[in-house]
Amino acid sequence: MRFIDRYPIIVTPKLAECRDFWTAHLGFAVAFEADWFILLQADGATLAFMSPQHSSAPPGPEVFSGQGMCFELQVDDAAAAFETFKAAGLRADYDLTREAFGQLRFGFFDPSGLWVDVVEQVEPAAGFWDRYMGGAGA
Repeated sequence: MRFIDRYPIIVTPKLAECRDFWTAHLGFAVAFEADWFILLQADGATLAFMSPQHSSAPPGPEVFSGQGMCFELQVDDAAAAFETFKAAGLRADYDLTREAFGQLRFGFFDPSGLWVDVVEQVEPAAGFWDRYMGGAGA
């Protein structure tokens, strides 16, 4: 099997709000739009939103609950992305943090309730991964 694309579809009644948020603040562009479905793309990332009153099934008409899923956006400079995010008047629900496991990241909820994690891979704290990789303390 050869994949051409891969993306989650978030079922939400807030199609316009999600489209506007992702295009205005995260650099996504509308690749396809109908009154019940919006496909967004940016730099190799794809995301879709669908109305609960959609004309296809599955998935079912259940609205996304906002739990149990996060959408990772890996960037080359999380600090710069965070400053741009704040300069746009947006509020992060998880401020820019350097994680011991090797990420500089911040996070927020989009209008559908989707958790978005903006991450930059950085050097982990010395010895952090040893216990998981069979090193000291394993």
